[in-house]
Amino acid sequence: MSTTSPTLHLLHTCPFCWKIRSLAEHLGIDYKKKQINAMRMKKELKFTDGWNKVPVWTENTGEIIVDSTPIMIHIDAVYNNGEMWATHDEERRDKWMEWADTKLSKATVPILYGTIGSALKTTTRISKLEKFGFFSKRLYAWAGFPIMWGIIAKKRVKNDGRKPKKLWHDLLTDFTNEFGVESFFGGKEPDIVDIAAFGYMRSISPFPQFSLLEDHEAGMKWYRRVEQTLNI
Repeated sequence: MSTTSPTLHLLHTCPFCWKIRSLAEHLGIDYKKKQINAMRMKKELKFTDGWNKVPVWTENTGEIIVDSTPIMIHIDAVYNNGEMWATHDEERRDKWMEWADTKLSKATVPILYGTIGSALKTTTRISKLEKFGFFSKRLYAWAGFPIMWGIIAKKRVKNDGRKPKKLWHDLLTDFTNEFGVESFFGGKEPDIVDIAAFGYMRSISPFPQFSLLEDHEAGMKWYRRVEQTLNI
């Protein structure tokens, strides 16, 4: 077996990538981060045979795993004997993992791009955090926000009917109500569902819109507990 470290191909601000980063950091895995140029995604990920999206995990054996939840399951199995995926209630785990991957993931766009002002702040911030060429950085910062706000986020907000903050607060209430008096969805310790949900929420933390989540008391207490437990 190769002694080289596995590699996570990522965009710094991708919510799906934050899931993988949170799990890998929690398990103390020595892995490489390879930041992809957002404007050259297809070219830089051509080795995935058409997947062309991040995250992509390349194992030190050369094995390539794509899609965030399968990557998390793989990492847990290889580096943690599958302990975080293991559960006595697979139906509950699978239901809430799907909930996180559909509800929370889709809620990240409205809160970051839900108004023209927040969209501009987000695209400007992303242009500084992500890997761009000199001209594409400026193009994305000023041409990206009307697309993300006017086409994608605006449609999602309209279809849902709730303001982005209300949407997130409702989702955090649904999630924290599910485990009630327990500290985590996984009980006394966070499990893979906790880390997935945490990763989506963590992806908002580099942006000022994270402040919109901070007055959800139960959600923030859970978030800080996961953050402390993962030692992030």
